[in-house]
Amino acid sequence: MSAKTKSKIEVTFMYLFIFIMFILIGYPLVWTIGLSLNSGNSLYTAALIPENWSFTHYKWLFTSAESDYLLWYKNSLIVAVINSGISVLLTALIAYAFSRYKFVGRRYGLYTFLLLQMFPSLMAMVAIYVLLNMLGLLDTLAGLILIYIGGQIPFNAWLVKGYFDTIGRELDDAARIDGAGHFAVFFKIMLPLAKPILAVVALFNFMAPFTDFLLPSIIIRSPENFTLAIGLFSFINNQFANNFTRFAAGSILIAIPIALVFLFLQRYLISGLTAGGTKG
Repeated sequence: MSAKTKSKIEVTFMYLFIFIMFILIGYPLVWTIGLSLNSGNSLYTAALIPENWSFTHYKWLFTSAESDYLLWYKNSLIVAVINSGISVLLTALIAYAFSRYKFVGRRYGLYTFLLLQMFPSLMAMVAIYVLLNMLGLLDTLAGLILIYIGGQIPFNAWLVKGYFDTIGRELDDAARIDGAGHFAVFFKIMLPLAKPILAVVALFNFMAPFTDFLLPSIIIRSPENFTLAIGLFSFINNQFANNFTRFAAGSILIAIPIALVFLFLQRYLISGLTAGGTKG
């Protein structure tokens, strides 16, 4: 077999694999969009391509007096924005300390972060519930935000620390020679160069409140504090509930803020700002 033929076969299999992955990923999305445009409420009578499609369910989410969708959307946005902003700042500070300084307990602190990632978050749910109940933060958005921020620090700190380690210490030394202090080096040198990895952290932390169901369902009980995941689940979980088409419509709209944040951050996600940072 010639090298040219072998190359064509490899390319063919590559495109075939991509096509199969596209079908596996795209088919549920197409079904969800089609389901949201069906005029009825039942999942079993819905069609992938509805004959009489309409935006009735989208309109119901925003205009019906029975719908709390806008409230759930606002709650999710509040949690997502605060969680993303505070997590990025705290993670960057922690990762900077572990990357640039040597102190007592540094090595064991890193091992502790790594060890915490080995246990599923489900194991901590009872402890989280008891802790928030003791603090009086159960069934509050503040308690949910607190758990999100604290729970994501170990993984994010490891991620950002690894990125900080790739930034040459020569930049720190040069800045300190010019009279910069610790915070000046952090805010003026490290943060600008670490924008790509911080953008990843910001995106993941922003997405979590929109897509997570387990943690909010344990902490939140009042309908006025529901996030989108819990609220939409009530469409199909309550007694006699059969609102699968409304559930699909609400699910599609969740992608809008996530897509906007992704588009805003994509220039950092695809760039390597540290490339050549210590050269020249």
